[in-house]
Amino acid sequence: MPIENLGHEYELEPQFGLPERLPLDEFIVWQGSPDVGALASCAFHIKKLAIYFAVLIAACAWPALEEGAGVMAVLMSIKWIAPLALLGLGSVWMLAYLTSRTTVYTLTNKRIVMRLGIVFTVSFNLPLKQVAAADVRMLNNGFGDITLALKGSDRIAWIHLWPSVRPWRIAKPEPTLRAIPHAHEVSLKLRDAWSQNTGQTAHATSTAETIKAPSNDLQVSLT
Repeated sequence: MPIENLGHEYELEPQFGLPERLPLDEFIVWQGSPDVGALASCAFHIKKLAIYFAVLIAACAWPALEEGAGVMAVLMSIKWIAPLALLGLGSVWMLAYLTSRTTVYTLTNKRIVMRLGIVFTVSFNLPLKQVAAADVRMLNNGFGDITLALKGSDRIAWIHLWPSVRPWRIAKPEPTLRAIPHAHEVSLKLRDAWSQNTGQTAHATSTAETIKAPSNDLQVSLT
């Protein structure tokens, strides 16, 4: 079953996060969006950017501080870099906020639907039977990323998925539910929905909290 791209823009959703109403035999298991703070940190690297600007500001202010100049002299030395730092960090935060507000991930008993896009909204249908593996990367405070490895040759362009995609996997992009809350619980719901849909059993091992299935089955690795 191929991945379906419902690539039209839609303003009025018949069902939240979905381009069309679900069939009678399909229901929502879980639905959520990225957390803006976690997304800004893990996908947009705002903390690293803040450190970078802090180093630049310190470098600009250091000569005046070393000479024992007054407060006004120090402020004058950073009068250009400080506003640029605030503008840059504010822009990145706004991008993360808009991405969080417009992104909706939906897990049903048959598929995963990713509604993406700030200006042009698209949705991608990922049938559970096409999911070969799901890896979970835990972040702080229970947030995490769930990366989906897909079977076959079907692929979605990396740029169409970003930032809901695994970093540095360009040749065969892997769709990723980014910075979602309660990622551990969501991964278990995904495992159960996948098992029920495919009729195959995923089971947990005792090593490093890894949930694994037999070869070619769903695999959720908690790190």
